[in-house]
Amino acid sequence: MEVFGGPPPPLPIGPMPSKKGKKTPQEVLSEFWEKFHTKKPGKVTSIFPRSLYQNILPPTHPAGARSSRNARESYEAAAKECREKVKRIIRECERTNEKFTDPDFDIERDDDNNCLNGLVRDSGSSTNEAPVSQPAVSAWDVKNSLETLAQSQVLGGSGRIHVDANALSRIMASDSNNYYDGVSAGEYYSPGSVHRVDWIFESPQFSVGGFSSTDIKQGANGDCWWLAAVATIAHRKDLMNKVCVARDEECGVYGFVFQRDGEWLSTVIDDNLYLKSPDFDAYGDMYDATGRKAKKHRKAEQTGSDALYFARCEDPNETWLPLLEKAYAKIHGDYEAISGGWPGEAVEDMTGGVTTTIASNRVLRKDKLWKELVNSDGEFVFALAAFGTGWDWQKSGLALGHAYSILEAREEVDEDGNKVRLVKIRNPWGERAWNGVGEWNGPWSDGSREWTPYWLKKIGHTFGDDGIFWMSYKDMLETFMFLHRTRLFDEKWTVVQQWTSANVSWVTGYLRNKFEIEVKKAGPVIIVLTQLDERYFRGFQGEYYFELHFILQEVGAAASDHICRVRPVHKWENRSVTCEVELEPGKYEVLPKITATRESSSKPVEDIVKEYADKNPQKLRQVGMAYDLAHAKGGLPNEDDLLEKKKADEKRKKEEEKRKRKVKAKRRKAVGKAAEALASAADAMKEIAQSDSTEGKKDAKSSEEQTGSNDKEKPDVAGGPTTEPKEQAVQEPKSAADSKPNPTPSSRPTSSTPALESNKEEPPATSSGLKDAPLPPDNKDDPKESEAKESDLKEEAHGVEEKDEKKNDNVDDGDEEESESDSESESDDDDDDQNANPWNAVAVVGLRVYARDPEVSVTLKAATTEEATTLVVEGQPAGATI
Repeated sequence: MEVFGGPPPPLPIGPMPSKKGKKTPQEVLSEFWEKFHTKKPGKVTSIFPRSLYQNILPPTHPAGARSSRNARESYEAAAKECREKVKRIIRECERTNEKFTDPDFDIERDDDNNCLNGLVRDSGSSTNEAPVSQPAVSAWDVKNSLETLAQSQVLGGSGRIHVDANALSRIMASDSNNYYDGVSAGEYYSPGSVHRVDWIFESPQFSVGGFSSTDIKQGANGDCWWLAAVATIAHRKDLMNKVCVARDEECGVYGFVFQRDGEWLSTVIDDNLYLKSPDFDAYGDMYDATGRKAKKHRKAEQTGSDALYFARCEDPNETWLPLLEKAYAKIHGDYEAISGGWPGEAVEDMTGGVTTTIASNRVLRKDKLWKELVNSDGEFVFALAAFGTGWDWQKSGLALGHAYSILEAREEVDEDGNKVRLVKIRNPWGERAWNGVGEWNGPWSDGSREWTPYWLKKIGHTFGDDGIFWMSYKDMLETFMFLHRTRLFDEKWTVVQQWTSANVSWVTGYLRNKFEIEVKKAGPVIIVLTQLDERYFRGFQGEYYFELHFILQEVGAAASDHICRVRPVHKWENRSVTCEVELEPGKYEVLPKITATRESSSKPVEDIVKEYADKNPQKLRQVGMAYDLAHAKGGLPNEDDLLEKKKADEKRKKEEEKRKRKVKAKRRKAVGKAAEALASAADAMKEIAQSDSTEGKKDAKSSEEQTGSNDKEKPDVAGGPTTEPKEQAVQEPKSAADSKPNPTPSSRPTSSTPALESNKEEPPATSSGLKDAPLPPDNKDDPKESEAKESDLKEEAHGVEEKDEKKNDNVDDGDEEESESDSESESDDDDDDQNANPWNAVAVVGLRVYARDPEVSVTLKAATTEEATTLVVEGQPAGATI
């Protein structure tokens, strides 16, 4: 047992750090950041490469966006296209005597549920099976359970417990839609059957008494945000007719026009709709000899608006809302794509307006906002978003995490002459939920004491469970967290837009590229920095969540002297940010800043393609084509084109290398032939020299014999024979040859000299081989000299070959440098492999400018080095929070 003050326990013995290869902290940190970013940043801009399009027709919508147009120009073109589509379909229906069936969104023959669900689905199910949803509990239930635990003190005196928020969120239901089904809550769609309008409705009519917000009732989709937007414009016939362009109810064809990413698009649908209940005999043949049971089932379960699975109208025979919802789902890919969103974005999609999100607790001039709400000239429409703290799901009768419509704003005088500001609001549910939630229960709610006979008569309000209620202007601002204010445009406005892409660094700052706006007429200007709407290609949104910021200033202005500085109002709404300002004629610049957050739940685009190419190819084709068209905006670099160019460059490089190798081989072959020719010449010289030497010896011997015979015949003067003159004659030529220098083959005075002199200006060897080589010299004087000449010729040939190879090596230096570069690139790839998922955030952004100036323009320019390196704005770091 240890005693107080005893010696400390011994430290654990571990391996001592090695000094070998130890790096400084700065080196370690620098290497970390080097590997943190990808060495080859880029974005997928084409799901399907160009090679897949070789044998099919080009897309109907050409790539690229026009730079400038009247605000109605794009709409009129899309509306005209829509009307022509409907006319062609009607002619075809008359020819075939068949009602229209939409081949691109055929819900009747959709075995894989591609019209219902998106590309990426529950990982535990196949494409044609509904995912198994976990039991979901509401935040209210969790809160009550935790309070019960705390009050019972079973957790101890502190009452604290560690909670995994991520695990908790997976089992909690969506409070905004806990009363309905919806894929956003981890649930799935399960309609019972599909039938046509004339089968479902007894006396179908597209609209009964015109469009009205009271017609709208939400169904099994979590698209309250879209329905709230529809309700805000439903009382405006001009706006609704702008969306619902053409139809033929007898043929069952309906044409609509929506805006997407700043461009109007047309779409047509058939009149098949989803129903809640299956057919009478859906699960097998049932005995019904008279057909009475089937008729009763159809009448009770499959007739009228209440039988529809998704959105429906209040009137049992009205059809415009479910058909409009189907068209909106189709243009975004499926019904799942329109689950969850912001009402302001939906108003933009249906009107072509621009939405500004207003935080209710930041309103400076409440009177100014009130004037816009009253909106006597119809320039604005408004919607509301109710948010809570996260644990509460309802407040004063209102469902939180839910969207609402502002139908009307009125300022009236009470009995005492005081002004009262009231706002008429509607819940897209069209009724209260089973637990009574859905309508305001505070002052001016249905049945409250404020509704005196005076006010009931003045306002004309009637109580009822219809989703409509009144609030005071003050209570509205205190209850709803965000207002969505959408400005509408007419033919007086001109729209300019420019798209680009940008690498978003982990360290945040203003981008090197900027937009320059030129205004030639003073007046109001609305500037919108936006990114592509990911809703219609969900699954391919990538790993990063982008937030947009920008600064508007005059060209050449100081860094802190800006006109407006814009950032998101909150972190959940990221499609665009907006600035409205009065500008004088001149040049202005927009400096964008984009912050990126990596989402661990998302996958890279290339991984999604690999996963679903075999799993669900039909849905991949649909979403992939939408993605490709989205990224084919004017001014946006096409990564697929860059790859094609890279392939072409690599092909040219390989062909050049092949040509160089052929030239090099040809030269080596020529040098080899020349060397062989020289070697053959040397051998011939050796043979000639040897033959000359042999003949000389024979001549000398015969001469000696002849001389000897003569000497024998002639007596010596002294009277005897002698041999001394013979030795003298043999030695003299040898000494004479040794005393002379070695002559060259072209100048040696031999019997072959005339033949060599004719080629004495030619090189010793050429690529033509032995035919052009010099003839062997006559070396009959000395066989050793012949061997020396042979050695000299071989060395000369070897030198020529080495010289030629050296020359070729110099030619190929560039190839070696490129190979070194390739090896460095491979080394970089190895570094990237060490960080399995390096930072590679690339955002596609566009700038749209609305002005009452027909000559307004916008261009993309690169900022100066000084501007690009600025990391401080107004004395604060340019981080993600500013």
